[in-house]
Amino acid sequence: MWSKAKIFLEMIKFEHTIFALPFAFMGALLGSVVRFGELPTWGQIGWIVVAMVGARSAAMGLNRLIDKAIDLKNPRTANRAIPAGLLSAGEVLLFIIISFVLLFVATANLSPLAMKLLPIAVFMTVFYSYTKRFTWTCHLILGLTIALAPLGGWVAITGTVDTTSLVLYVSVAFWTAGFDVIYACQDADYDRKEGLHSIPSRFGIGRALLLARLFHVMTAIGLMSLFLLTDLSWWYFAGLIVAYAIMFYEHIIVSPNDLSRLNTAFFTMNGVLSVVVFCFTFIDLVVRYVW
Repeated sequence: MWSKAKIFLEMIKFEHTIFALPFAFMGALLGSVVRFGELPTWGQIGWIVVAMVGARSAAMGLNRLIDKAIDLKNPRTANRAIPAGLLSAGEVLLFIIISFVLLFVATANLSPLAMKLLPIAVFMTVFYSYTKRFTWTCHLILGLTIALAPLGGWVAITGTVDTTSLVLYVSVAFWTAGFDVIYACQDADYDRKEGLHSIPSRFGIGRALLLARLFHVMTAIGLMSLFLLTDLSWWYFAGLIVAYAIMFYEHIIVSPNDLSRLNTAFFTMNGVLSVVVFCFTFIDLVVRYVW
C-alpha cells in the first residue's frame, strides 16, 4: 500500500503543492482581516487544506488521465505512472472521484458562496487539460485555474468577492502563467512536432521567455496593488522586495541558449517565492492582530 501511495504522490507531484497552498492561506488570512478584522479559525484553515488537497489531487489526476497518450509519446514524460503501467486508468479515475468528494465535503463546511462557485472550479480543472490541444493561451488558463486557490481561500472565509480578492487572483494567475511558460520551453520542439499548442511552440523560446517576464511584471504590479489596497504594513512590503528579487533571478538564469537551470527557475525559485510572500504576509498580520 505504501508503494502504491508513493506512486500516486509522484503522479500528482505532491511537492508542487508548495506553489498554490501558501497563496490559498494568504487569501484566507487577508480576507479574514480585511473583512472582519481578525484571523481565521483553525477549523476554517483545516477545511481549506482539505479542499486544496482534493482540488489539486483531482486536477493532477485528470491531467495525467487525459494526457496519457501524449505522455506516452514524449520521452520526457513516458515514465509517468499511467504510460509506464504503474497505475491503471481505472485506479486513477477512482482517485479523481475520491479527490472531488474531499473537495465537495470541505467546500460544504465553508461559506455558501464557495459551494455555489464549486462547479466553476470543477469545470476549470477539467477544461485546462484539453487546452493545449487547441490554444497557446493554455498557460493563462492554467494560471486562472491555479489562482482559484487564493480566491477560494478568500471566498471560504468571507463569502464574498471584491476588488482586493480579484487583484490577488489576477496576480497569482499571471505568476503561474509566467513560470508555466518557462517550464514549457523544454517541450517546444515536441509540441510543435505533435501539433500541440503552447507559447514556446507558437512564438519560439526567445519570445516565450520575454512573455514570461511580462507576465511576472504584471504579478509584481498586482502584489504591490495589494499593499496599496489594504492596510498591510512594511513587513509585507519587505516580503515583496524579496519576491521581486526571486523573480528577477528566475529570469536571468534561463535564456534561449541555456535552459540547463530550467528546473531551478521553475520549481525552486517559485516554491520559495510563494512561501516568502505568505510568510511575510502572515508575520505582518499576526504582529498587528495577535501581538
